Amino acid sequence: QVRFAESGGGLVQPGGSLRLSCVDSGSGFSTSWMYWLRQAPGRRQEWVSRINPDSSYADYRESVKGRFTISRDNDKNTMYLQMNDLQPEDTATYYCSPDVVGDSRGQGTQVTVSS
Repeated sequence: QVRFAESGGGLVQPGGSLRLSCVDSGSGFSTSWMYWLRQAPGRRQEWVSRINPDSSYADYRESVKGRFTISRDNDKNTMYLQMNDLQPEDTATYYCSPDVVGDSRGQGTQVTVSS
């Protein structure tokens, strides 16, 4: 059974926005660091952003700083990624995970940025 379910991806033009969601159907979400990861075809998985359990700390890979915002709602076991000013290089499948390795990541949601 897949623990995490990502959604919210789609096709957008450069400069557009999307909001991704990740729902954890398991237990322990509220005490876990959570990560957004992404993987483009033919490329390695990379870390995008992370957030600590009480949302007091978040950080981002350099290329998305100022454009992406991570957040979470522990009452809903849900994490979000608001993505603004999307660029073609952001095209990838996005996953959520309780760690940077991503072994328990969900099915992912596809984000395609193209004109």
